[in-house]
Amino acid sequence: MVDPAPPGIFITEIPVVGPVPAGRRLAVKDLFDTAGIRTTYGSAVFGEHVPASSASAVTLLEDAGYVVVGKTNLHEFAYGITSQNDHYGTVPNPAAPGRSTGGSSGGSAAAIAGGYADVALGTDTGGSIRIPAACCDIVGFKPTFGLVPIDGVFPLAPSFDHAGPMARDVAGCLELMRVLCPNESWTTTVAPGSLRVALTWSELAEPLVRARVEEAAALLGDVSPVAFPEPHGTLPAFQQEIADVHRDLYAEFGELYGESIGVKIERCLNVSEAEATLARVERARYAEAAIAALEGFDVLVTPTLAFVAPPADSDELEIRDSVVRFTYPFDVLGWPTIALPCGVATDGLQASIQIAGRPGSDSLVLAAAAALEAALSATVAP
Repeated sequence: MVDPAPPGIFITEIPVVGPVPAGRRLAVKDLFDTAGIRTTYGSAVFGEHVPASSASAVTLLEDAGYVVVGKTNLHEFAYGITSQNDHYGTVPNPAAPGRSTGGSSGGSAAAIAGGYADVALGTDTGGSIRIPAACCDIVGFKPTFGLVPIDGVFPLAPSFDHAGPMARDVAGCLELMRVLCPNESWTTTVAPGSLRVALTWSELAEPLVRARVEEAAALLGDVSPVAFPEPHGTLPAFQQEIADVHRDLYAEFGELYGESIGVKIERCLNVSEAEATLARVERARYAEAAIAALEGFDVLVTPTLAFVAPPADSDELEIRDSVVRFTYPFDVLGWPTIALPCGVATDGLQASIQIAGRPGSDSLVLAAAAALEAALSATVAP
């Protein structure tokens, strides 16, 4: 019997009646609608909202035997990277007390790290699955854009929004993907050391994080550094989409928005059409440049974060740009990307590595992660 989760992990914890099959306790980010269960989207605006139907992703997993054990806390409206929520509390980090869980899917990561769930659903628009996975020493997978159904999920920036799985290991993420996308082939396997690996941005990370990422990359295969581009000039497109989602809601209920998100919403509302149009052009150029940079390689490897989990009281607005630097690009691109722990770094905390691939290469990315996970486990085995 698992004790109730500490405050801040779940917005709504659901008592489970009867036995639950092993590995089937599912935490659901409170951005996904759940029929008959309060769904707040992390906001006070929807504090009493009870949907009549569930998001397709939730229904698929329930039909496969997963049991929802709670709706997890998140950064308000999923617009933040620390899961410091003015209405439902800051999500505590069971893997690293005193450190941030990351966001916005911080509650989902914490529920797994604390043993209150086996797997979880999260969303990722700028890194919101992978950042919490990195901070809480778990695995988080952002699929190719559009692969996992996202109906019944409150939007942040619709053309950047992804839904995906979080788990203790790669196998847990793969099992959820088999259910969420049953028509896909999930049979790819990767022989240890067989991949052509492009490595980028590790030189921008803290020394111990860099060392762990580069050591892990070498376990995947033949590694070559590449000058992979960054998505400069694309942010106004992201911001305009957020503004379109919140324009009317913020005008009516702005006083109910938390302070940190209110500042960001107002910035979004001030983006001009000309700025957004130019940003969309830059996004298209970036997609072309990214594909060209990966030519001749199977996968791309980067740090998930340049550092280990930051302090829990970090100012979200101050650290935001540095936290999303390596994750946001793959939401701009819509590429499948997985984050997993790759070894002890600064302050005895885990570094996290990202493996990314071209759109549609989800099975390969998961297989590469599984191979790396096994290789890393072998290197620390007694």
